[in-house]
Amino acid sequence: MTPRMELIEDRRLVRMWRLVREGLPSPGRYRRYGKSILPALAVIWVLTAAYLLLMPKRFDSEFSLILPGSGSGGSINVESIGQAQSATSSAFASASLSPTENYKQLLSADVTLRDAARRAGEPVDGFPEPGIKLVDQTNLIHVTMPGRSAEQAHRRAEALRAAFLARLDILRADEAAKREANDVRHLEQLAAKVRAAQQRLIAFQASHGLATLDQFNARIAAVDTLKDKERDLRVAARLQAGTAGQLAATLGEDPRRADLAMRLRGDPLFQQLATRHAAVAAQVAEKSGTLGPRHAELARFTSERDQLRASLVRRGRELTGLPEAAILASIDVQLGDGRSGLMQAMSGRDAEAAGSRAALAELRADLARAQAQSPALIAQASELADLLRDHRVAEAVFSSALARIDTNKQDPFASYPLVQTLAEPSLPRQPASPSLIIALAGAMAATILVLLGFALLWLRQPILNRLLAKA
Repeated sequence: MTPRMELIEDRRLVRMWRLVREGLPSPGRYRRYGKSILPALAVIWVLTAAYLLLMPKRFDSEFSLILPGSGSGGSINVESIGQAQSATSSAFASASLSPTENYKQLLSADVTLRDAARRAGEPVDGFPEPGIKLVDQTNLIHVTMPGRSAEQAHRRAEALRAAFLARLDILRADEAAKREANDVRHLEQLAAKVRAAQQRLIAFQASHGLATLDQFNARIAAVDTLKDKERDLRVAARLQAGTAGQLAATLGEDPRRADLAMRLRGDPLFQQLATRHAAVAAQVAEKSGTLGPRHAELARFTSERDQLRASLVRRGRELTGLPEAAILASIDVQLGDGRSGLMQAMSGRDAEAAGSRAALAELRADLARAQAQSPALIAQASELADLLRDHRVAEAVFSSALARIDTNKQDPFASYPLVQTLAEPSLPRQPASPSLIIALAGAMAATILVLLGFALLWLRQPILNRLLAKA
C-alpha cells in the first residue's frame, strides 16, 4: 500500500470516529432505544410462535396425470364395395387448443368438485379446490389436494381423481351418443338413397325386360348370330335349288311331277292298279295287231284297260286331287324304274330347298325385328348402365359410411384424449403448513428489518449535522 492510500484510509477512520463521537447518545438514549426495540421484537417472535402453535396443520396429497400425445388411425378395405379410412390426429397437434388446459378446467369444475365431495363423504361447501399446475414442455398435470390430516388429504385426492375420470367417461359417452344419433340419421338418408336407386332399377328391369348388361350383350350377339345363320341358309338354299334344277334338266321332268309320281309310287293299291293296267294295255296293244277292233277278246281287254284306267284316275285323285291328265302323266313318269333314284334325289333336294327358303324367310323376319329393336335396346342399355352405376355408387357410399362409423367407434379418445395416472395420490408424511423453516426465516427477516430501522434512527442526528454544516 502506498503512503497516499494509507493517508486516505486514515482520514476515513477519523471521519467515522468523529461521526460516532458526535453521535454519542445523550443520557438515557440507550434505555429509550431498548424500550422501543424490545417490544417490536417481542411482537415478531410472539406472532411467529402463535403461528407455529395455533395455526391448524394442513397436509397436501399430490398426484400427477399424463396425456399420451400420439394419434391413431385405421383402414378397412371391403372387396367390391369400397374402402373406409379413419384417422385421429394428436390432441396436441393444434397450437390454439391445449387438452391439458381443458383438463385443468375440468378438474376445478363445480360438477367435478361436487362429485368428489360426495365420493369423499364430505359436504360440498367444505370441499376445497385443488391446486393444479401444468408442467411446461410436457403433457403432465400436477394436482395438489389439501386436508387437515394426511388421511383426509389422501382421501380427497383419490375422490377427485375418481370424479375426474368418471366425468371424462360421461363426456365421452355423451359425445359417442350424439355422434351415433347423427350417424344414424346420416345412414338412414344413405339407406333411403340406396332404396330409391334400387326401386328405380327394379322398375326399369320389370318394364323393359332388361335386367343386366350381359343380357343386352347377349341380345346384340344374337343379332350377329342371326346374320351368320341367314348367310348360311341363303347359301344352302341356293345349293339345294341348283342341285334340284340340274336333276330336273337331266331327267327332263318337273320336280313337282316327280314328287307326284313318287307319292303315287308309294301307294300299294295304286301300284297294283298301275301294274295290272300296264299288263292289260300291253295285251291290248298285242291283240290289236292281230285282231280286228270288233273282236270279242280285244274288246274284253280294251274294256278291262279302261276300267283299270278309271280306277287309277279315281285312286290318284284321292291321293293327289289332280285332274285325270295329270294323273295319267304321272303314271307315265313313275313307270320308269331306271330313273327312280334320280327322281328321289331331285324331289329331296327340291324339298330341302323349299325348307331352306321357308327357314330363311322366318330368319330374315327375326333379323329384321331384332335390327329394328336395336336402337331402342341401345338406349335402354344406356339407361340401365346409369341406373346400375347409381345403385352401385349408393351401395358403396352406404357401405363405406357404415364401415367408417364402425372404425370411428374404436377410438373413444378422439375429442377427450386418453389420460393416465403417472403418480398415485400420495399419503403425506409431514404437514405442508405451518412450515417451521418459513416461519423462522420470516421472523429473522422481520428482526433484521427492525434493527436496521432503529440503526438508521440512531445515526440520523450526526448525518443531519453534517448536512447542515455543509449547507
